[in-house]
Amino acid sequence: MLRHLSWPVLEATGPRHGPRLCLIAGVHGCEYPAIAAVVGFMRELDTSSLSGSILAVPIVSPTSYAARSPFVVPEDGRNLNRSFPGDPGGSFTDALAHHVFSEFIAPSDLLIDLHGGDMVEALEPFVLFDDSPQRQTAERLARAFGFGYVVCDTTDGLGGTTSAAAAAAGIPAVTAEAGGCGLLEPAEVERHVRGLRNALRAVGMLPGEPEPPPPRQRLVERFVWLRSATGGWWQADVGAGDAVAAEGRLGAVLDPFGDELETITAPESGVVLFLTTSPAVAQDGLLLGLGGGMRPGR
Repeated sequence: MLRHLSWPVLEATGPRHGPRLCLIAGVHGCEYPAIAAVVGFMRELDTSSLSGSILAVPIVSPTSYAARSPFVVPEDGRNLNRSFPGDPGGSFTDALAHHVFSEFIAPSDLLIDLHGGDMVEALEPFVLFDDSPQRQTAERLARAFGFGYVVCDTTDGLGGTTSAAAAAAGIPAVTAEAGGCGLLEPAEVERHVRGLRNALRAVGMLPGEPEPPPPRQRLVERFVWLRSATGGWWQADVGAGDAVAAEGRLGAVLDPFGDELETITAPESGVVLFLTTSPAVAQDGLLLGLGGGMRPGR
């Protein structure tokens, strides 16, 4: 099923013993700053300063990338980042997830998966990790990225992600999100690269002391995804990064004449971590992701 596919792979091995890092991007094919950051980081890396080794795959889902398909794999319309660790006997996406997990992720000691907002998503930078026995190391990686928010959702809201599958296999893992709307913005590429460098310092793979997290970094303990009850025109009243109060208005879904079909309100106070920017929304369409249960960073 996957025999016609190939993956770009970059490898680096340092002169000193250290962890084996799996560094990936392009799980979703239109998240371009993440893809560019993996390539740029690896091309600029001074391997003489590296402890351990890095296996980097900048485009994990090659058919999504080639088809400019946001969110899903075009062969079966499924989200690859809800399909790990995969199944070799399942659908195309299941088989792809199994190959990526078994060939790239499972042999590693650490996983960093770079993401961002897809074609129709605006996003506030954040890093996600899983509440698992590997939490201490994963949280150290996540905080070292230096983004304003780190997310550890203890409600089991997401399943089948690279980081969740890695954590279940005993591998500390993080998912870093920056950039969005299908734009290749140099500042967001550099945000990823700078975060990568600091994260590798935090685990001893690069020399030097890591920069401390920003003083206003927040830990998000709930990640609430809001969806539309009806299809229509999504008109948001908030933007990515906005703080919202419980029961506050977030926007509305309108009919073709501009009349309001559904008012969207915040189920709790929090911050808008991502926002669908396309007005066209289907029934049960994803509107935004709200980070709740926030507390100050340590």
